[in-house]
Amino acid sequence: MQRSGIYQHWKAGEVIALVRHAERCDRSANPCLGPADGITRLGSATATDLGKAFRSIGMDRTDVISSPMTRTLQTAQAMFNQVTSSQDWLLNCADNFENDIKAHKLQGRNLILVTHSGCISDLESRMGFAHALATEYTSSLFLTLGADGKLQILGILNAKSWPQVLKEAPNNL
Repeated sequence: MQRSGIYQHWKAGEVIALVRHAERCDRSANPCLGPADGITRLGSATATDLGKAFRSIGMDRTDVISSPMTRTLQTAQAMFNQVTSSQDWLLNCADNFENDIKAHKLQGRNLILVTHSGCISDLESRMGFAHALATEYTSSLFLTLGADGKLQILGILNAKSWPQVLKEAPNNL
């Protein structure tokens, strides 16, 4: 995150982080947190840890929006221990997804979008970024807006990599 400039961009309120929801109940043998269309207990614990990681780099200038699906709402709730705003465009993220992201990114404020693997993979593909067929649960795709107004990918971070990354974080965050 240091090499890619994510910390510097985060401190300036210039980051957009697309977070894939936590482990789905309907695709796992792990116990469910609640409804079958939600996340597992393990997924909730992973999302809680992810939220702690985001809080450790600072949430003062950060907006959080979630897809309205149960699994994304539960992920955001576990991450930030509060109900977040939800919007349909994070579920139905077709051709206008890039423009929707730009429209919701406020100057000087980071934006965390809790969404779905299909949305993330489609965006990566449209931007010409080598991507996996499906992103890992609770992984984060970091972007920023370039001076030309175009989205630029800074990098991807899987949830399990945060502890090591935070050990290498600069002290002035």
